Amino acid sequence: MFRTGRVAVGVAAALLTGVFAAPVEAREIVPFNEPGLAGSLVVRTSERRLYLVNWDGTAIRYPVAVGKPGKQWAGRTEIDGKYFHPDWSPPADVKRDHPSLPNLIRGGTRGNPMGVAAMTLRGGEYAIHGTNRPNSIGTFASYGCIRMYNQDITDLYQRVSVGTQVYVTR
Repeated sequence: MFRTGRVAVGVAAALLTGVFAAPVEAREIVPFNEPGLAGSLVVRTSERRLYLVNWDGTAIRYPVAVGKPGKQWAGRTEIDGKYFHPDWSPPADVKRDHPSLPNLIRGGTRGNPMGVAAMTLRGGEYAIHGTNRPNSIGTFASYGCIRMYNQDITDLYQRVSVGTQVYVTR
């Protein structure tokens, strides 16, 4: 469950001052020629990559963490909310597996797994979000959410809007 939190102040300043470490695998522009997907996001679970599809036959490719075995999903949805420093309440299955977790972790705190920003996805408890565990990027680690480096979610957040189509494939 997601709740709007405090607005991040000085995200650009944090990026400039090195608060966020450079990722092991950087985002890059790559060829992407799949008709009808321009302007959308494509998550390829098996690759552990998210693509922001451009209109010129390219895409910006970001490394991500995806659902661990048994927690993966596929389908089409859309971004239905955008939040900087969102509060986080563990979904029931996370709370069941980790009963010592608090019912609410405030946005902007070290223990918040949402990182600096989140974009919620329509139809469930999933989001594309930053992380407090950057070493998980490139792995099968989540309960179904798409995790990104904090600097990458900040970049993507500025490039897409509510209503952007999201396609998740295995």
